[in-house]
Amino acid sequence: MRMMMDRMGFVGNGYCGKDLVWNGSVGVSGCGRVRRNGVVGGVRRGRTLNVVFAADGTGYETPVTRRLSDALKEKDVEERLQREEEQRRAEERERRRNEKNRKIQKMMDIPEDTPVGTVDEYMFKEGVQEVLTKLDHDLIGLVPVKRRVREIAALLIIDKMRTKLGLETAVPSLHMSFTGAPGTGKTTVAMRMGQILQRMGYSRSGHLVVATRDDLVGQYIGHTAPKTKEMIKKAFGGVLLIDEAYYLYNASNERDYGQESIEILLNVMESQKEDLVVVLAGYEDKMNKFYSYIPGMSSRIGNHIQFPNYSADELLSIAKVMVRDLNYMFGDGCDDIFLDYIKKRMNLPFFSNARTVRNAVDRARMRSAIRLFNSVMDAGADMVSAKELATITASDIVTAEELEARGDAAIVE
Repeated sequence: MRMMMDRMGFVGNGYCGKDLVWNGSVGVSGCGRVRRNGVVGGVRRGRTLNVVFAADGTGYETPVTRRLSDALKEKDVEERLQREEEQRRAEERERRRNEKNRKIQKMMDIPEDTPVGTVDEYMFKEGVQEVLTKLDHDLIGLVPVKRRVREIAALLIIDKMRTKLGLETAVPSLHMSFTGAPGTGKTTVAMRMGQILQRMGYSRSGHLVVATRDDLVGQYIGHTAPKTKEMIKKAFGGVLLIDEAYYLYNASNERDYGQESIEILLNVMESQKEDLVVVLAGYEDKMNKFYSYIPGMSSRIGNHIQFPNYSADELLSIAKVMVRDLNYMFGDGCDDIFLDYIKKRMNLPFFSNARTVRNAVDRARMRSAIRLFNSVMDAGADMVSAKELATITASDIVTAEELEARGDAAIVE
């Protein structure tokens, strides 16, 4: 012990050498004097000396004093804070209980025959009926999808009516999952849903922002978070549609940056669900596999909507709507030829429902333009009638026979 004290630089000078404790510090209990760097100083009973050694073996000590009175004061403060916390919790429980009783009493006091208004009044007043009418106008078929959209609108309408009476309401989970093949109207429905939410006051602007993995996931460390947050910022107050969302997660690569984007989305979907509606879209089987990898994502989505493929007759109706919106019209025989083309095209690779129909209509317009141009040039005339400019003839449409003759080339035309 004496040798250790000598190495530490402590010299006796009356030090009684008892009750010495070494645990990274020296505790002196009793009488004594300690010399530090040649300076003699008195050491009070109950003091602690923390000794820090230099590289050359010399050391210096820093006295750390802890009085009994200080410890008692700290204990008093801790007990006071604990009592205050318990009191706060009790007051909070009492407040919630009183609030609950107040709401119950308020509901009991409302006469059953209190007029609130009809659902139709709210549908027209808030502009929801107008949006649903546009949805019926824009989309052919998709009866299950339209029914689900109406169900969501009904919930929002009833919540509005309850709010008018002062009844308790809560914002439902409006995040959605759209599953189905390409060209089945997922983007259009997302846009209409944004308009409904805006009309009902559940979103500020109701605008639609469409994003893919490239818009959300970066290429290097530190790049993903800013990209994801930037897209979320653009979508605040509206709807963020993430197309083919399953590409955000790469199960074969644990270091893939998509996981960081998913974590940010999960946090925003939970903490800021009143200011942003997230819609995840893609093929049903791939989306189900994606949800199995990220169970927290599926649990945050309250509306799963499946988009079925269109029938051939529905696709013909879609083509007519597209032609009408472009101020064209089908001439004699066009309907049958286009229907046969669709039936044949549905069995070929890369069929995309309404997108394939749109491409077919665009090809018919191009053929019509070429036909009119050549006829005018060949005849040497310079007059074209309005009817000719607005009519798509049977010869302008690709036939099923032409499609079969092209073989694999048909998928690119």
